[in-house]
Amino acid sequence: MIRINEISLSLDEEESLLVDKAAKILKINKKYISALKIAKKSVDARKKDDVHFKYSVDVDVLLDEKQILAKCKSPKAQPGGEYSYEMPENKRKSKYRPIVVGFGPAGMFAGLILALGGLCPIILERGRDIDARTSDVDNFFKNRVFCENSNIQFGEGGAGTFSDGKLNTGIKSPYIKKVLQELHEAGAPDEILYSAKPHIGTDRLGVVVKNIRRKIERLGGEVRLGAKLEELIAYNGFIQGITYSQHGKSHDIETDCVILAIGHSARDTVEMLYRTGLEIKQKAFSVGARIEHPQELINKAQYGRFAHHPKLGAADYKLSCHSLHERGAYTFCMCPGGTVVPAVGEAHSMTVNGMSTLARDGENANSALLVGIEPKDFPSEHPLAGIYYQREIERRAFEIAGKNYRAPAQLAGDFLKGIKSTGLGNVNPSCPTGVTLTNLELCLPGSVCAVMKEAIVQMGKKLEGFDLYDAVLTAPETRSSSSIRIMRDDLLQCRIRGVYPCGEGAGWAGGIVSSAVDGIKCAHAVFDDRH
Repeated sequence: MIRINEISLSLDEEESLLVDKAAKILKINKKYISALKIAKKSVDARKKDDVHFKYSVDVDVLLDEKQILAKCKSPKAQPGGEYSYEMPENKRKSKYRPIVVGFGPAGMFAGLILALGGLCPIILERGRDIDARTSDVDNFFKNRVFCENSNIQFGEGGAGTFSDGKLNTGIKSPYIKKVLQELHEAGAPDEILYSAKPHIGTDRLGVVVKNIRRKIERLGGEVRLGAKLEELIAYNGFIQGITYSQHGKSHDIETDCVILAIGHSARDTVEMLYRTGLEIKQKAFSVGARIEHPQELINKAQYGRFAHHPKLGAADYKLSCHSLHERGAYTFCMCPGGTVVPAVGEAHSMTVNGMSTLARDGENANSALLVGIEPKDFPSEHPLAGIYYQREIERRAFEIAGKNYRAPAQLAGDFLKGIKSTGLGNVNPSCPTGVTLTNLELCLPGSVCAVMKEAIVQMGKKLEGFDLYDAVLTAPETRSSSSIRIMRDDLLQCRIRGVYPCGEGAGWAGGIVSSAVDGIKCAHAVFDDRH
């Protein structure tokens, strides 16, 4: 197999021409190419008068590969090879089944790998199955009836299930391919295997999550839904078992292995772990708001005259500003054609996130506009001070918006002027529980607002229209990452041996793919069985 990079196609050229272009680079007749597979596809919009696609492809040839590469001498061509995940050697001798707490991306993939290795894990998820959860979320959107353990944060699939389903990540790991392959096998679209910015979409994520659960169960694993971890049982520094509640009853399980993939919103569980004696440290996180623009505006800003080309779809962006009041600001989790959703995980609070379907065909584009918060900004040195800081912001937002699960919102232009918004412009906010127009400075920290204001102006110079007066800011965005880190050593275990803090909630990942990868790493550590 030969990998060929940097093949360009215009928007009007068909992908069938990739064979011709690959043959030209390799300096062979295309009849000698027996197979071609797209390895990566991206949009190159750096020049607005020449928006086109870039490809990397893998080709099989009927000739000697080494001779072809030596002859063509192209820097675009190099030896390739198919990725193949290898299960680690199972050194575990224990008679006990491993426990995984949480069925978000980290818990799913930890459980899946353990099941593939024959360890028959028991996975506890405090929320409901994906169908019941979806019904609860819909009821919350329509009637603002909040369900404590079945919402956008809790339930089968974790918080990522009600999101854009973005699969791009900044980490480097060979396990990324394994994650994408398993998601694809479970029903994610083909393009996640080669898109430079892969995503699944919330309308497909439910099917994917359900299929992964069914695979784990076929392999001998067990997913117990509505099962909330209540206590770790430890003796002499080693885990002995756990207590969990389900359907109003308490249950104990004896085990010597617990993977804690609890997610970033299980604050009551974190408090229990802290009382149990796990070492927890403060961690920086970010605070801000979702900013909504007409998707058409973003398309024109990014694609120019090609904005309406049917092959392009909804445009995205990624912006950052540094050295603003000694802080930075950046856009995060941009959702083309998406919706701002009330990502509430606790009663009487408000926080928002972004969500979009696979088609990304909504009227608005939205993105988080975030400002970094360092531990020095926390109200105390208590390890959980960041959680309490987040909670304070979220409860204040709930109150100023009317205590009814509407989200506080403000026009970007009014926010820059520091005045309360009294009416909407030409951007219709998409939050399904509705918004209450107000002044966001009543709920967001003053230092955060100051940086956001300067960032909107600067980002407007980088992306035309970003500083649109009528753009809608909906707040607060507080759950982009965890504000704590549950410490672990080189064996991925905490001070209670046999307990593996895992994923985003434990502070070791951020996003669907990195969390899934961390789940795989923790499963591998269980196979290694060292204490």
